[in-house]
Amino acid sequence: MNPLLDTLVSLLDMEQLETHLFRGASQDLGFRQLFGGQVLGQALSAASKTVDPDRQANSLHGYFLRAGDAGKPVIYQVEPVRDGATFCTRRVMAIQNGRPIFTCSVSFHIREEGFQHQMQMPDVPMPEELVPDNELTEELSRALNDEKRVKMLREKPIETRAVQVLDPLNPEKTAPAKHVWFKADGQLPDCPALHRYLLAYTSDFSLLTTSLLPHGASIWQPQMQVASLDHAIWFHDNVRMDEWLLYSMDSPWAGGARGFARGSIFTRDGRLVASVAQEGLTRIRHDWLNKEC
Repeated sequence: MNPLLDTLVSLLDMEQLETHLFRGASQDLGFRQLFGGQVLGQALSAASKTVDPDRQANSLHGYFLRAGDAGKPVIYQVEPVRDGATFCTRRVMAIQNGRPIFTCSVSFHIREEGFQHQMQMPDVPMPEELVPDNELTEELSRALNDEKRVKMLREKPIETRAVQVLDPLNPEKTAPAKHVWFKADGQLPDCPALHRYLLAYTSDFSLLTTSLLPHGASIWQPQMQVASLDHAIWFHDNVRMDEWLLYSMDSPWAGGARGFARGSIFTRDGRLVASVAQEGLTRIRHDWLNKEC
C-alpha cells in the first residue's frame, strides 16, 4: 500500500479506550483548523465498531460545533440509541479539550432487496483523459510559501483529477457546479466499512467551495474564512475507494455568509453509490488581508 494511504487508513482506525469510547490521532493538513473530513471518517469508524459487521452505514448526519486542533487527538463517545431488526442508530460526540467539536447520528442497515432507480451520471471525460491535480499545483505551491501545505498539495493519499481546471489564486466567476474524479492512491483491503470511512473523509474535499464559484472566490484567498457547519452523506451501495469515482457537485444557494452545496458520487460505469449535502461558512474577512494565513 502507498505509505500515505497506509497513514490515512491508520488514522481512521480508532483506538478503543472503553466499550463505547474511542480515540483517534489527528493530521495537520495545513488548514486553519482540523480537517472536517478526518472527523467525519473517524466518527463513522467509531460508530461502526459498535454494530454487527452485517450492518453497513446507510447515512450520517453531523454538525461541526467548534474548530478542531490538528495537533491533538480526538475522543469519540458513541451512544447506542437503537438496535432494531434491520436498522440501528448510533450517536457520536467528538471531543477535544473537554468540549464537543462535532456531533452526528449514524444509521446502519442490513442489506435488503427492493425497488431500484437512480439519476444518470453526467457525461464528462474519463479520468485517464485528465491531468492529475498534483501536476497542476506548482504555481500555487510557489505562492503559498508554506512547506507543510506545499507537501500536502503534492503528496496526497487520495488522487484527484478535476474536469474543470480553475486558477485558485485568480478565480474567475463560473457556474456553481463542478466534477472531480478521485480514488485512493493504492490498493485497499476488501473491507466495506473501511471504504465507507474513506469515502466520508474524501466527501469533505471540494464540496463547500462549489458555492464560491459564481463569486470568483477561493479558499486560498487570505480574506476568505471557510468552514463546514454541517455534513450529511447517504451511502446507497457498497463502494471501492481504490477505483475511480466521480464527484458531481453543485451549489443551488448561498447567502448570509453561508453556502450550500450537494454532491452525487458515481462509479465510472455510472452507478450512484452516495449522495452528499453540506452547508458551510463562507465569510469575507477584510481584517485578515494584512495578516498571515
